[in-house]
Amino acid sequence: MIAIGLYVLNTLFMLIVAVREARRPALALNYLTVRLVLPVIGSVLYLISSRPKRIRGERLTSPNNESDTLPDSFSRTAFVIAHGLRHFTVSGLQNSQVQVLTNGTETYDKLIECLKNAQRTIGLEYYIFRNDRIGSRITELLIERAKAGVQVRLIRDGWASRRFPRSQINRMMDAGIECRTIFPLRFPRFMSTLNYRDHCKIVVIDGEEAFTGGINVGDEYLGLDPKIGFWRDTHLQIVGKAQADLQVIFDAHWKIASPERTSTGILHKENGNLLDTTSDATSKKIPTLDSPALSGLLAELGSELGTMDASDRAPRKQVLREAYVQTLEGNPLIPTPVIRQAYFSCITQADKTIDITTPYFVPDADIIIAIKMAVARGVRVRLLVPHRVIPGVVGPASRTYYGELLEAGVYIYLYDKGMLHAKVMVIDGEVAEVGAANYDMRSFRLDYEVCEFIYSVDVARDLTIQFERDLTDSIPLRIEDLQKRSVPQRILDQGARLLAPLL
Repeated sequence: MIAIGLYVLNTLFMLIVAVREARRPALALNYLTVRLVLPVIGSVLYLISSRPKRIRGERLTSPNNESDTLPDSFSRTAFVIAHGLRHFTVSGLQNSQVQVLTNGTETYDKLIECLKNAQRTIGLEYYIFRNDRIGSRITELLIERAKAGVQVRLIRDGWASRRFPRSQINRMMDAGIECRTIFPLRFPRFMSTLNYRDHCKIVVIDGEEAFTGGINVGDEYLGLDPKIGFWRDTHLQIVGKAQADLQVIFDAHWKIASPERTSTGILHKENGNLLDTTSDATSKKIPTLDSPALSGLLAELGSELGTMDASDRAPRKQVLREAYVQTLEGNPLIPTPVIRQAYFSCITQADKTIDITTPYFVPDADIIIAIKMAVARGVRVRLLVPHRVIPGVVGPASRTYYGELLEAGVYIYLYDKGMLHAKVMVIDGEVAEVGAANYDMRSFRLDYEVCEFIYSVDVARDLTIQFERDLTDSIPLRIEDLQKRSVPQRILDQGARLLAPLL
């Protein structure tokens, strides 16, 4: 009788999954398959990864969004892409200045310089914010600016930044910094949001400039983690109108984030004056940027950076480029996967070239078909992915896509110098995309993401030059290389592919 009861419950559960996910049959099939193989684990996986009943927030795209048009100097491809994306953008096409930053050293140098010069407001939103050397340096700088009267707000993701120490949060709040967490790990509420993360990397300063891209806050982005080694990434500095769109996204995420609490009270403001309910707030001595303890820390960090190979430090000749920018936010609230639609639009409209750099390549069938059709109509498509196997099932799952793409005529390169983490696409040498989103279902449907679509021959050229430089540190992938895989490796890859819609 017990066995029959369990069979009935299992059947009912699978029927519920099938009906609920009817509009996403591929995803439903994967859930059902995992449920059949691993009944208990499959049930738990579905309960924590399926769409939660409620996520607070707002939709930042508008079907009525009309924007400026590109100048006549741009090609038909750029016009079609810009026109097609206009309803997905925060506020349309914005004329701005953009600088491409191609590694952690250059990004942090520019970011720290701008943070030091902030006079009114600083907003930071990071998926990962570590308490290591670079994290400590930025934390101390934020404390210093807050004590100087700058309004500082910090958003961090509850899962990826869960190890950021409470003591540092307390110090920042004591200095006047407002801190919040998106989807904090608080039982039992986290069970319904565990699979939804804030993957954005955004800094907005004084309503004048902003930073976004693939770089979080951590020593690994400087190549200082010996377990990882050299880290290749791409970030952007944006000055002008487009930074306001990132401010809108930051403010929207601020509303859904949970306020941090100190160990004995909550920091708040009343009538413009800073109040702290902690009993010993005035007795705490917070070191400043000029304190001996922090000076030693910064000297240590500087010596570490000085040991990096000169070729690992990007040349400082990059400048702000004039560009037209569209800002897109991916959001679990939006029925249409905005980022996926944008990628699909760019690939299907390309006439000459497509260069894609991504650390996670586990797309859906539509993206694969779009790439193969682009090659069929004469477009040169190059895909740059990591050679180092990414921990977990993403790396093996990615390999299962390479064979059919190579057969279709796509050029695939495996980056072999270190960790490749950049998320970049360049279309026809004049349209570029840089952001935080990967080519996987998590970035397309589950995470809060932000991407910049840039219309500029100069920016596209800068990114293409970096792409060509990365190819010199890469290994071309051939069909023969895939055929040499062992039988156990092929089985592992195919098993990982089965989970692709869940990644």
